[in-house]
Amino acid sequence: MANSAFTFDNTFARDMEDFYVAWKGENAPAPEIKFFNDDLASSLGLDSKELNTPDGARIFTGSGVPQGANPLAQVYAGHQFGGFSQQLGDGRALLLGEIVDPNGERYDIQLKGSGKTPFSRGGDGKAVLGPVLREYIMGEAMHALGIPTTRALAAATTGEKVYRDAIQPGAVLTRVAASHIRVGTFQFFAARGEVERIRQLADYSIQRHYPHLIDSRTPYLDFLKLVIEAQAALVASWMSIGFIHGVMNTDNVTISGETIDYGPCAFMDGFDMNTVYSSIDRGGRYAYGNQPTIAQWNLARFAETLIPLLEAPDQDAAVEMATEAVTDFSAIYANHWLDRMRAKMGLKLAQENDGALVKDLFQAMQNEGVDFTLFFRALAEAANGNENAVLSLFNKRDEISAWLESWKARCNAESTAPNQRHKAMNAVNPLYIPRNHKVEEALTAAWQDDDMEPAKKLLDVLSNPFEERDRLEEYANPAPADFGPYKTFCGT
Repeated sequence: MANSAFTFDNTFARDMEDFYVAWKGENAPAPEIKFFNDDLASSLGLDSKELNTPDGARIFTGSGVPQGANPLAQVYAGHQFGGFSQQLGDGRALLLGEIVDPNGERYDIQLKGSGKTPFSRGGDGKAVLGPVLREYIMGEAMHALGIPTTRALAAATTGEKVYRDAIQPGAVLTRVAASHIRVGTFQFFAARGEVERIRQLADYSIQRHYPHLIDSRTPYLDFLKLVIEAQAALVASWMSIGFIHGVMNTDNVTISGETIDYGPCAFMDGFDMNTVYSSIDRGGRYAYGNQPTIAQWNLARFAETLIPLLEAPDQDAAVEMATEAVTDFSAIYANHWLDRMRAKMGLKLAQENDGALVKDLFQAMQNEGVDFTLFFRALAEAANGNENAVLSLFNKRDEISAWLESWKARCNAESTAPNQRHKAMNAVNPLYIPRNHKVEEALTAAWQDDDMEPAKKLLDVLSNPFEERDRLEEYANPAPADFGPYKTFCGT
């Protein structure tokens, strides 16, 4: 029976009593699993045959509570587009519990869209099929790209109709995460001056995510530094593939360093540092080029919550320690970003002018809105001596031709053979990303026509993003000229 398919060990429910409200999902009239992630289930040590069933559909819509689960809605606060909300919380999500995979790694199993909770703030707590499938697709794409991310175990419909921008089938996503502890979780208790609750949360987070700090003489400062490191690496990885999160609020910044909450997100087509796809980001706060700065701002808010815990003789010294740690983000991020950009350009060694080389490239790409993904695949061809693929992406070729000469001189400073460089570049520069028009095509077919085949095909393509395959040209090509301007919605 699916009700006994999970072996839960719910430390958050057991040890963090004041950090949530116990709750249950609403009954779904006709639950049905539309997508089930067999690969993820296998890695978690779960039985797909047991879960991908009508009983499993009841669990994955919140209608049934599996044995050992402790469903709960977590509390948190957050800065949303710069404005602070003292109480947010899981307004449409329930943490069923935690499982431990065969490698000893702990994961949350959470439902998203299972109905109202005490934190719904006037909302219905429901989700609809389009945004649920977007999160499923995006999470799987990021996983295949090697970027830390939450993932979806299942996407199930409820049998209800839910109104958003249009009437869509109600749906629930089953999200798997290293945890759902956020910067906003710390902010909730900091806003209330509850220092011992902050300490309890920090101790739990250290035990769960950074256990090697338990015996540190400065565990809370080290904890801050490791979260900064994790987020710097994460955002650098986003930037290297043209990913725009769209809603980098502090309640969407995980302590674990995973990407979470694929709402108004998208992958950039034509290169533009000011690219915004979110319909609600009217001021461009979370534009592509702003993501590193916003990440540092969010981490400053996290550091503020930890100041009372830092191992310092007085508050002024604690503030100085926290400020220094957050200031270091810039250099940490730059190192991660340059490492990724060097790999994308086929370079192994660090040289002082590499940053300037990337800056000049981005300026050339920005001037003509060159497709971000296709450029780096074309550059791999240039590494093998064929520059035509790169040059064909530009209308005016003087600037990019001059850049190619600088890049070739930089490549010649290393001993890598051209064919080896070509292979290495194609191993880090994807050919297949969730192209916005293909994502919309899949979502529309699913919720309008109950046709899941386009989404299944897209998921299959995205599962192997680096290797060129026959008859998949439509998944590599940019959107047609009549597509756009593209806007995404959070789906709440």
